Amino acid sequence: MANGAQHDLGVRVGFASETGKRTANEDYVAACLGQPGALHRDVVAAVADGVGGHKGGREAAEVAVRSFIDAYYSLPETLGVRRRAARALEAANSWIYGQGRVDAARSGMACAFSSIILSRRQCHVIHIGDTRAYRLSDGRLERLTQDHIAGRGDLAHMLSRAIGFEEFARFDYTSVGLRQHDRLLICSDGVHGTLGDSWLQQLLEERTPPDESARSIVDAALAAGSSDNTTALVLDVVDLPPADRDDLTHAIATLPILDLPLSGDTIDDFALHDVLSDGRYSRLFKATDKRVGRDVVLKFPHPRVASEGSYRLAFVREAWVAARVRSLWIGEIIEVPAERQTRLYSAMPLYEGETLEQRLKRAPRLSLSEGIAIATKLVRAVTALHRAGIIHRDIKPDNVILLKDGGLRLVDLGVARVPLLEDFPAEDIPGTASYMAPELFGGKAGDEASDLFALGVTVYRMFTANYPFGEIEPFSRPRFGKPAPLSRYRPDLPAWLDAVIGKALSIEPAQRFGDAIEFAHELENGATWAGPAVTTRKSLHDRDPVTFWKVLCAILALIIVALLARH
Repeated sequence: MANGAQHDLGVRVGFASETGKRTANEDYVAACLGQPGALHRDVVAAVADGVGGHKGGREAAEVAVRSFIDAYYSLPETLGVRRRAARALEAANSWIYGQGRVDAARSGMACAFSSIILSRRQCHVIHIGDTRAYRLSDGRLERLTQDHIAGRGDLAHMLSRAIGFEEFARFDYTSVGLRQHDRLLICSDGVHGTLGDSWLQQLLEERTPPDESARSIVDAALAAGSSDNTTALVLDVVDLPPADRDDLTHAIATLPILDLPLSGDTIDDFALHDVLSDGRYSRLFKATDKRVGRDVVLKFPHPRVASEGSYRLAFVREAWVAARVRSLWIGEIIEVPAERQTRLYSAMPLYEGETLEQRLKRAPRLSLSEGIAIATKLVRAVTALHRAGIIHRDIKPDNVILLKDGGLRLVDLGVARVPLLEDFPAEDIPGTASYMAPELFGGKAGDEASDLFALGVTVYRMFTANYPFGEIEPFSRPRFGKPAPLSRYRPDLPAWLDAVIGKALSIEPAQRFGDAIEFAHELENGATWAGPAVTTRKSLHDRDPVTFWKVLCAILALIIVALLARH
């Protein structure tokens, strides 16, 4: 067993092999869980089945597996997985083929061979003969290899290709994306020749530990009457490293942006139901993943943005953040296997609840305790991002989901500022104008301080349903003055809350809180040292300066009229 660290490949492996009714076991199985010090900890597993009726079948199987694994790890990583595997297998084939020609005791030595190589988030398969490799993922068993057999009449089970048959082996190669909890199987024909795919799937889905699962497969094949050697290797993917920038950019760049689907359509085994939102750039659907039977949300880009590289990068950002930030407060992105996804979209869990914006539009308005509870959860979400070096840049009530169970999710990370990822042009910094800090209108890219400002606007709106600086039109150049006090809209709120939110809304970034945690601390403990629980009565000038000056002008006008009347 090898359990990876948070950013490593974690696997568990087990295998079993039995002679069965044969006089000798000519199968060979082995696995290596990685080379210490390597840049990427590749996992290599292989099964070989010596060709019966020929001398040296067992030796061919053992040499093929052991030399392949040794050679693969000895080759430079810069060659890439496919070239390393090809060179390793070619070397094994060359030695076995040569020995069969020069040593009469090894005449005709050959073997079928299948290997699975796990490298980062990919499963690579190199194969020749009639051993097989399978992957169980999302409740589906997929065969990753094709048998190299004659396929007709009396030759139906005779190998057409194997290691040692030819001077230059003709092997197959394929690769598929990995998902956490995938289960992989390599087996000899003594197993799959007796147990059909549906039986193998049933045994793998029992999800017993890999060694027990491999044993149950071998035992089932023997009990079903297998007359050959029986070997099975089971490998469980426990953890995956996060996708890097190149992985995500390449995967998303190759997916087409097609016409928007409609309710009732099925895309890649996702059944689309209600439209949740239909905006300028994308359309969101409630959907059901028919493969696993769970409800999800799918976001499809509008065809009008097909030529906008920055919009494709939004999908890269969301996937990158989802892979690196695991938090109870951050919305997830569901990874769709590359071989399943045929067009550009993203998949998210369907959260039961409502957005904060929806909550603000219905009665009753939030109490002090309710608002503080929501605000502190939101601050925890922002803190999780900031610790990973990520700036959200579009914090607002529309992007906050309040769950029915009391939880919270901060979503929509498509415009986030992410380390090492290409950013938007300086003249096109994203965000929602009414929540953007003053410095962003001057061309700044956004940082923790600007996120704190957006948090301040969000919390202000949460309690008042108004904007502290008024609603700001997109593409405008607003002038920021002093925000209207909370008491103008909520005289029941305490003065200390006005002071705390006011600090987050400071025009100068340096005058805001040092970080989101400090903001949360002030919100949670403000009442402890603030004195009176409710704000004292403020002057009309402080509460409503416009009305104050109107009243003052009216009074002055009356005085002037009175003075004139006396004369």
